Order: sequence, then C-alpha cells, then structure tokens
Amino acid sequence: MSRIASLLLALVIAAPAHSQGLGNPAALKEQAPPVYKVEFDTSKGPFVVEVHRDWAPNGADRFYNLVKNGFYDSTRFFRVIEGFMAQFGVNGDPKVSAVWRESRIKDDPVKVSNKRTFVTFATAGPNTRTTQVFVSYGDNSNLDSQGFSPFGQVVSGMKVVDSLYSGYGEGAPGGRGPGQARVQSEGNAYLASSFPNLDYIKKATIVP
Repeated sequence: MSRIASLLLALVIAAPAHSQGLGNPAALKEQAPPVYKVEFDTSKGPFVVEVHRDWAPNGADRFYNLVKNGFYDSTRFFRVIEGFMAQFGVNGDPKVSAVWRESRIKDDPVKVSNKRTFVTFATAGPNTRTTQVFVSYGDNSNLDSQGFSPFGQVVSGMKVVDSLYSGYGEGAPGGRGPGQARVQSEGNAYLASSFPNLDYIKKATIVP
C-alpha cells in the first residue's frame, strides 16, 4: 500500500477530534430551537434533516447537543436494511461511546408517524434512548405503538440516504452485518477493517 493510501485509510478509521463536552453528557443540556436543520456531509453526498422540537422535545434537544458537539462526525451507517431503515449513531471512539451508553433520555409521546423520510431515535424499551437514530425507508408506522417517536424528517437528499451501502444487511448475530457490542467496544477500527464498504458521515452541522 502506498504512503498516500495508508494516510487516507487512517483518516477514515480515525475518530474525529471531538468537543471536550462529549466527555460529560450531563453538561450538554442546551434547549434546541423550535425548528432547526442539520446538514450531513456523507461519503455518498449531503442530506438535510429538519427537526421539529414540538414533535419530540427530549429527542430534539438530545440530537441538537450531539450534532453541535461533533458526536456524529466520522460515524458509520452500521445498520442499513433495504425497505426498512438506515441506522447510525455510535461514536467512532469507544471511550466516547462508553460515556454516552447509559446517558438515557425520557420518552416523548409519539405525535407523528414513522413514515418514509422520518428520523427517530432507536430504543431498547421505555426511556432508553441515547445516541442512535435511524431514517425510515418505508412505512414503519407499526413502530408508533412501540414508542418510537420521530423528531425530524429528511427534507433534501433522500436519494443519498437511499443509496447508502446495504450489502451487509442485519447485524450479527441475526445477520452478516456488524455486531453492536463490537461497534460499541471497538469503534471505527472494527468497522473499517471488517466492513469496509459501509458509508459514513464526514461531518454533521447545524445549519445557520
């Protein structure tokens, strides 16, 4: 491998330099604006999410603080399933992931449905939302009754989201994709070496 290629690979694997605030979730409690937009610059191109705080205030506030402090920069779309959704939100640095894993937010009532283009926090049960989010590819309204509360919607660039690499399918142990325990414990080094085709977020930015 050439020196230039080695440097490029290192840039892809490395987690970004992050805000000092990411080490202290309790300090990141800024209230989000009523409506705001986030631009995601990805390996496939840009897309924009518009967030509505009145849909899910706890989710909107958490997402705002994570984006503002660089949490999603250099993170992978580690679970992309055709017709279902594209999921991301595990930081590339295992030390950062460990800090946020237990920093849960309270549930929001479901006010809008999990339809195509809507963005929602992943959850493992009541009041367990942390940092992982997904974009729905299809009609996932069956998730509404399970407490999945959308907080935003992709308003431009959905073709980019549709084009994210989905070849690995569902995550281990049920499928060939990344195992979430290893994503959490090993970060981008694991994903880049074992799942090199995954698309990723270069940078997420609050749109002025």
